[in-house]
Parts: sequence; structure tokens; C-alpha cells
Amino acid sequence: MSISELIGKFQFVRILKSDSQTKTISLLGSIDNEHAIITLEKSHFQFENHKVNELIQDISLINNNDIYYWSIGSLLQQLPELPGAKINLIYPATETHIHKYDEQTYHYIRETPAMYEKYVVPYIKSMKGDRIKWVYNILFEGKESETFVYHDKDPSNGFVLLPDMKWDTINLQTLYLCCIVNRLDISSVRDLNENHIEFLESLQEKVKQITVEKYNIGKNQLRIFIHYQPSYYHFHIHIVNVAHPGLGDGIAVGKAILLDDVIDNLKLDGDYYKKKTIGYLLGENHGLWKIEGYTVSNN
Repeated sequence: MSISELIGKFQFVRILKSDSQTKTISLLGSIDNEHAIITLEKSHFQFENHKVNELIQDISLINNNDIYYWSIGSLLQQLPELPGAKINLIYPATETHIHKYDEQTYHYIRETPAMYEKYVVPYIKSMKGDRIKWVYNILFEGKESETFVYHDKDPSNGFVLLPDMKWDTINLQTLYLCCIVNRLDISSVRDLNENHIEFLESLQEKVKQITVEKYNIGKNQLRIFIHYQPSYYHFHIHIVNVAHPGLGDGIAVGKAILLDDVIDNLKLDGDYYKKKTIGYLLGENHGLWKIEGYTVSNN
């Protein structure tokens, strides 16, 4: 079934979250009695070879004062050059997806190594298997291969580089790629030690080189980082244009860690992330927040 047919069957239930800064809205609904989530993001303006009076289709004045006028209007929309919005669909969506996209209250957590061992390690194990089957489909079954920027099948050092679902693949200013490694022994930054330094340095350099050649962008125009806590527990890195204006909390302190900083920290102390208390923001919808005892020391 095509995405158009699926969206045509979408039955709206409620708004999960609306963000006026990033111009996105996430909607919860159902398709054939199963949960579905649609996320709409207003597209970046593309202005090439257009006259303003052709681009602005309709206009209604709000008010004016002296030389200042403000109004609302509708703009020319045309695929693929001038899309009105980027549309993401998750179907069938799980309760985990719903919690992720729903409005929630966030708290600052300081996770000690002891907390990690006692609470997070069992949680990570529970989030493996079928919960990240889609990752294995990409790595080992060739799913989404038509979008791959690069694919190295080496089990130890290989990886897949592909556009992140947050990128429309049109506007270079919002370039957003994801690199997913083949190896299965790294779930998050907590698993990294001095033995991974060479691997991380090589990975970062290869990703930079491939991205530079593919998109004609400078190495110093790329921001490369990881998340803690990550969205899924299989090691991956994020590659974005430093000019990207709309990353929200995905690049904020308490979520993103520059890969350069990770490498430097491991050079200072090979067990840095085994010893360090890591501070980050955790939403009340996250599975860790619901584990009895995990947040007690942070209250």
C-alpha cells in the first residue's frame, strides 16, 4: 500500500505535539485499527527563478502602520521543487513511538555509573531484538538501500550512511545524515573505551570525506554528534550542516555530545564513560523515567 493510500485511511485521534519554532506538528490517529503517527513539517523556502507575484498566490492584510505592512498569505506549492511540507508516517506505531512524540515534562538527570549498571543496562537489554529490527533491516537486509549514500558491509568497521528521516533531501542547509555501524557490541556512549578510539576516528573521517564528495560541502561545515540517551540502542552518529536552523532539542546540551569530544575524552581516560556521571534531559514518557528508583536521587 502506498503512503498516499495509507494517509488517505488515517483517522485522526488527537494532536501529540505542535512546535511553533520548528513549524512541526505530530498527529496521533489510526489506520485499519492500528496506531499511526503523522508528522508534518513546513518546508524550507526555495526561491529560484520565481517572481514574487507568482510565488505569493493569495494575500490578506492583517494591519499596516506608516511604511510597515503585515499580512498572511498562501504560496505556490509544486513538487518536487516547492513542496508545502515534509510528511513522515509511522505505521503501525507502538506505544513507545506515541510516548516519544507526545508532549511531556522534562527533568535534568545526573546518571552515575552505579545507576547505569543497576537500571539502564537491564533497560537497554529490554529494548533490543524486535524493537530495533528496523535497524537490522537497513544494515543486513538492504531495506532503504535505494537511499544509501554509502554502504560498507565489513562486520567490524563497516557502516551505512543514509539521509535521516528529518531531512527532505532537497535543501542542503538542512542536510541531516545518519551513520549506523554494523558492529553489534556498542549500544551507547557508555560502552565506548580506549579500544574504540581508532575505530571512531576512522569512522568520522570516512563519513566526512563521503559527505564532502557527495554534497560539495566543507568538512568544517559538518557537525557530527551522538545522543545520550539515544533514540535506539545500536551505535549511530548524526551528521548535520552546521547552518541547520531547526534541530530543536536534538542538538541541545543534555542530549547531544560532539564525536570529537567523545574521542578526546577517551584519549584522556580510556574508561571515561564508565566512570563519568552523565547529565541529560529525560522526559516523563521515557521508559527509564518509569523505572522505580531510577530518578529517586535526582528529586
